[in-house]
Amino acid sequence: MQVAITCRHGEISEDFRDYITRKAEKLLHYFERVTAIQVTLDYEGDRVRVEMLVDAEHKHDFVTHHETSADEVGPCFDQVLAKMEQQIRKYKGKLTDHRRDKPLNEVVSDQVVGSDDDE
Repeated sequence: MQVAITCRHGEISEDFRDYITRKAEKLLHYFERVTAIQVTLDYEGDRVRVEMLVDAEHKHDFVTHHETSADEVGPCFDQVLAKMEQQIRKYKGKLTDHRRDKPLNEVVSDQVVGSDDDE
């Protein structure tokens, strides 16, 4: 999996770049089909906009963004990461079958076997 970090109109320290990479890789705990993560920090005057794109297999990209003042880049990234975790958890929940009853093919086979006993 690749984590690409882009910074427009500004610079970030190597420590913060490592922090972003470490935190972004934790998204694999929520959804193992993540193939690429792109984080963009865009400085515009006294504001910064952090955007995260996550590419997953067989699914469109997940996108989140947040904007705040330029001196709060860390909390802004954490907010974007939390939004992304929520999106991925919601999508994975939709994929997972939460029904506790038997699968339809087992129900049909039980009824066929049961009707043979009546004869």
